[in-house]
Amino acid sequence: MSFEEKHKKGYELLHEKDLDHSIDIARDLQKMNPDAPEGYTLEAEVMQKLGQWEPSIESLNDAIDREPESGRLYNLRGYAYLNSDQPDKAKVDLEKAIELEDLAVAHRNLVLYKLMSGKGKEAIHYLLDRIKMDPKDIENWILMGDLMKKGGHNAKAKSYYEQALKMDPDNEYVKKQLQG
Repeated sequence: MSFEEKHKKGYELLHEKDLDHSIDIARDLQKMNPDAPEGYTLEAEVMQKLGQWEPSIESLNDAIDREPESGRLYNLRGYAYLNSDQPDKAKVDLEKAIELEDLAVAHRNLVLYKLMSGKGKEAIHYLLDRIKMDPKDIENWILMGDLMKKGGHNAKAKSYYEQALKMDPDNEYVKKQLQG
């Protein structure tokens, strides 16, 4: 199996939640091409699925050493830092991810950073700006609905969820939020 085929198979297994085999493939990829970031990235993502944030960060450090201009890698590491209670490092990585690739998911993770840092109003304003800039990104509407609901603003939450449902009528999460 070629490096690319093995890489694809590793992610298929990750999405199927066959984490043992996915991690085996990640380590095979590292042996096949130790200078490529893919094996380390796959290993990091498996570790995140397992809730093992420090090993994920270590693997992402290795991946970033090999591909320092990847916004995706900085976003993944920033997310791991958020989950390992290292918010300052998370902020730096998330801002770097945005600078490199302007990733929507990095913007959403930056909103999470702001929330976790006690900057709720700043997070809401940031997310509102994101919705204005990219009104077709359904995840921003859902996140805003979640924030409003958590803050006890159920009518506002409902309006954000309804907008998301217009964009994706089959979204089960949004349907569930509107029912409950």
